[in-house]
Amino acid sequence: MTLNGKTVLVTGGTGGIGKETARGLARLGARVVLVGRDPGRAAAAAVELQRDTGNGTVDTLTADLTRRRDLHRLADQVTARYGSVDVLINNVGVTRERRELTEDGIETAFAANVIAPYLLTHLLLPALKRVPAARVINITGGIPRGRIDLGNLQGEKSYVGLSFYNQTKLALMAMSYTFAERLTGTGVTLNVAYPGHAYTSMNQGLTSNTYPTLARPVVPLLRLALPVLYGHRAVVKASKSSIYLASSPQVQGMHRTYVNSRSQRTPWPAAVLDKHNRDSIWALCGKLAGQAEPVA
Repeated sequence: MTLNGKTVLVTGGTGGIGKETARGLARLGARVVLVGRDPGRAAAAAVELQRDTGNGTVDTLTADLTRRRDLHRLADQVTARYGSVDVLINNVGVTRERRELTEDGIETAFAANVIAPYLLTHLLLPALKRVPAARVINITGGIPRGRIDLGNLQGEKSYVGLSFYNQTKLALMAMSYTFAERLTGTGVTLNVAYPGHAYTSMNQGLTSNTYPTLARPVVPLLRLALPVLYGHRAVVKASKSSIYLASSPQVQGMHRTYVNSRSQRTPWPAAVLDKHNRDSIWALCGKLAGQAEPVA
């Protein structure tokens, strides 16, 4: 299996699951573009991956994906520098202890976990369509099951960090399902990967207030157990499903599919299959992203 000559963009690629995904794809020969917020961290990650994989075509771009203006700038840079994109992996994930709004007035976790994949995929569609059989992979996470509270999509009524993160990942899946429907026949496929659990920089800094109330007394124990149970080996394992969707010949033509952490096709959650949920989330994404035109 090789990705020689393929350009792969990985958001949140400077650490955690995103960096391990990028490492795996660089080993397969892809030109990998890491997207991160911090230029220094991005540069260090690129040097590490080049050294580790022997692949000198690991590049970096910096952007804050919670900002619409950064997403537009990123898409312009990608198009100007590379012209086309073979694989887009929307991996970036954010969770917060308390409700915060971005400069665009969007709740921060919803902006990163739902709006960023929606808008960046829209903006890069021309670049994706320039290659045959381009792939978009959206990475879910947390515990993506249960109900979607359409009245609390931006934490307007209540906000508990990790519980809200889980809902944003369900919302991401609902948006992805609709996006995939609209991409049918374009030559671009869109699938969703569940990575499983891993102890990454995103969750290492979580305070006890980010956890549901009943879990807070055991947070000190979790901090001791999680690095052992879900440390580096788990992070590497968590990259496997996205690497599979990005590179496997068996995935060619596979579309609107959800795979689990073992890269197996798995049923979509009931909340995602609810058309009212999907339609409501799609409409909200178009409104918040300022990108409401249909995919063509």
